[in-house]
Amino acid sequence: MSLTPAAAASLKKWHEMIAKNDLSDLESIVAEEAIFRSPVANTPYPGKKVVCIVLRGATNVFQDFVYHRELYDSENSVCLEFAARVGDKELKGIDLVKFGADGRIVAFEVMVRPLTGVMALGEAMKASVGPAIKAALEERATA
Repeated sequence: MSLTPAAAASLKKWHEMIAKNDLSDLESIVAEEAIFRSPVANTPYPGKKVVCIVLRGATNVFQDFVYHRELYDSENSVCLEFAARVGDKELKGIDLVKFGADGRIVAFEVMVRPLTGVMALGEAMKASVGPAIKAALEERATA
């Protein structure tokens, strides 16, 4: 199974941005209605602005990040297996990415193990982008 051409183009761009550690064009592949599901939060984060804040924060928090394989669920969904480090904690995880008809990301869910890695990730993300996420969510609530 393979992705639609539009989704494949966005995934290729995602991989290129990760390889360069440059997410300056991230907004071009994220839909306005996108949601992010975190391994440390119960409630999904809604909206393009928040999703981009979280994804940029993760690229700053993860060290030695590498994708190992891709598994296709449908023409618009992919599972990306990765390994990384946060401080002295090594972790493994998956990114579950769903693309809309136009190829832009509509859902991004991250699952991480082991628990020590999840805890380190949560603390690092809170310190890195916690205030920015809170401000963006408050702005969205009053818009």
